[in-house]
Amino acid sequence: MTGAGEQQGVRAAAVAAARRIVVKVGSSSLTTAGGGLDADRVDALVDTLAKAGGEKEIVLVSSGAIAAGLAPLGLDRRPRDLARQQAAASVGQGLLVARYTASFARYGRRVGQVLLTTDDTSRRAHYRNARRTLDQLLAMGAVPVVNENDTVATDEIRFGDNDRLAALVAHLVRADLLVLLSDVDGLYDGDPSTPGTSRIDEVTGPKDLEGVSIGSAGKAGVGTGGMVTKVDAARIAAAAGIPVVLTSASHAADALAGRPTGTFFHRTGRRSADRLLWLAHASTPRGALTLDEGAVRAVVEGTGSLLPAGIAGVEGEFSAGDPVELRDTGGRAVARGLVAFDAAEIPQLLGRSTRDLARELGPEYEREVVHRDDLVVLRR
Repeated sequence: MTGAGEQQGVRAAAVAAARRIVVKVGSSSLTTAGGGLDADRVDALVDTLAKAGGEKEIVLVSSGAIAAGLAPLGLDRRPRDLARQQAAASVGQGLLVARYTASFARYGRRVGQVLLTTDDTSRRAHYRNARRTLDQLLAMGAVPVVNENDTVATDEIRFGDNDRLAALVAHLVRADLLVLLSDVDGLYDGDPSTPGTSRIDEVTGPKDLEGVSIGSAGKAGVGTGGMVTKVDAARIAAAAGIPVVLTSASHAADALAGRPTGTFFHRTGRRSADRLLWLAHASTPRGALTLDEGAVRAVVEGTGSLLPAGIAGVEGEFSAGDPVELRDTGGRAVARGLVAFDAAEIPQLLGRSTRDLARELGPEYEREVVHRDDLVVLRR
């Protein structure tokens, strides 16, 4: 790890240079113990964001829709079944955005609501639309408030937690910084409530987290994430070239000012092709293709697309454009991609050349099963 002075210099420089910042806030930082929105907490957060600096653009990824809908629907805790979660989100989302709209209006700022599912962001056209909408909102001076579309998302098309969504949105909008706000003031080397544990001030790479016990649940019981999801989100963002500050909502002003607070995750990689990050981390495979050894080498080590000749098997029910897993003959996932054919079409393509397929089935079959532009390698 770097020294304290050097560490603070890197953090301060990263925050000072950040023009576009994604801020994620969890349910526990916005709601009361009974599940309703806490207006004072929302206003305090908005005060901080509005004063972050005139040149900085803020995208807010906000949890809290389901939690905000609990009390109005007479629910004393977050329901486990999807239907009631969706009902709570439907009621709570309106309350949440109305609260943000009123709070930001105190500073003459407008709010734009953006609800996403993984299906909206793993498909090429939908992905471009999401990015264009967010860019336009920022260009017009509005504050995008992003949340998962819990009212319609099914288990198959859910991000699972807004921490991961925030990391992916940060990459989507080409953010310079991601700030994850929690009810804990950073990452600790054990349970923060246990004497003798200490906060980890910075993470320069995966080795810094070896041997660190990361808890899995939040305190308030109104959200889906815990420290595990926040660290995973920080890893995703850092690997995509975006530094991350993880701290508590009460220290948000310090985080946005570059002052020492929480845990700072250094960049560990460079920005990749935008949509491939979504494909790797936000898509749920609808099926799988088994590749022969030659195709595995071509996909993992080469730069080519997946052709029918290299496919040895298919399973699952999927349509053209769906994400599928690419596996070796041992069943290990080596890549993920968007398939160009329906599952029912693929058996007749197995092991055959595109030239033969075009001659027998027509010219529309002389193409890749998964194009290289729609493929991300998971295992090398």
